[in-house]
Amino acid sequence: MDNSPSRVSRMWKAALWLAIFTILYNIAEGLVSVYFGAQDETLTLFGFGVDSFIEVMSGIGILAMVQRIRRNPETQRSRFEQTALRVTGTAFYLLAAGLGVTAVYNLLTGHKPESTIPGLIISVISIAMMWALVYAKRRVGRALNSSPILADANCTMVCIYMSVVLLVSSLVYQVTGFAWVDTLGALGLIYFSVNEGKEAFEKAANLSMNCCCGED
Repeated sequence: MDNSPSRVSRMWKAALWLAIFTILYNIAEGLVSVYFGAQDETLTLFGFGVDSFIEVMSGIGILAMVQRIRRNPETQRSRFEQTALRVTGTAFYLLAAGLGVTAVYNLLTGHKPESTIPGLIISVISIAMMWALVYAKRRVGRALNSSPILADANCTMVCIYMSVVLLVSSLVYQVTGFAWVDTLGALGLIYFSVNEGKEAFEKAANLSMNCCCGED
């Protein structure tokens, strides 16, 4: 394997650009998902969009981590990174609580989305993009022998799981029109949000060195 300084430098630049792209993509995905989720009154899609914005906060912490390790691999997690993790964890818990309250309301009122077609389209695009990011991050992480970058790739895998939840709930509702499917999809997002929030706080407290979003 080529471990020349020039190749290592290229790999760190690739890691940096992957972190930046992840942030920009999640901003775009969040805006589109929240817009159509609100317009079509689709709880799962709206929650998915809010999750994308939380992933932006997490991504900023990852960007800071990449820059820190690139300069000095032996340094400890910075105060900024720890704060980003705590903010991210809090946001995931708030998302879970908000989805839970709305899900109960929708169950009691029998609320139905106007359409879940945007959720179908967004979830398919998201799955494809996240798979590409997982592949690229793992390639860079292995080339640099960097556990944190490989852990970030595992974080991205959880985004795929959440996209699958959105895809299944959107598809089943579109085919069956069953009112509770959207609410059940939101419950799936609550499960992942609680796990992500818990692990973000654990990582901020140095209780866990694993990915803040779960493992592959």
